[in-house]
Amino acid sequence: MARITVEREHSLGKQGARAKADTLAQKLNDKYGVESSWSGDTLNLKRSGVKGTVEVDDDSLRINVELGLLMSAMSGTLKSEIEKALDKALA
Repeated sequence: MARITVEREHSLGKQGARAKADTLAQKLNDKYGVESSWSGDTLNLKRSGVKGTVEVDDDSLRINVELGLLMSAMSGTLKSEIEKALDKALA
């Protein structure tokens, strides 16, 4: 099982970062069928073979993803895509 962690600082405040995380989660749902739910300031993401969290703080956002066996082979590509999407969302 592969793990991916990506962390970025932001100046959006917690509410602004939560809104960006919601938008990103909706795109993931539309494109890949990823389900999401909030638990405090953590957005939980789940799909077959993939589970993860988006932890929102006042000045940073951390994404943790665990990939199942089949998805592990794509971990490098997925990490790159996560980084690009996060950088774009926070720009």
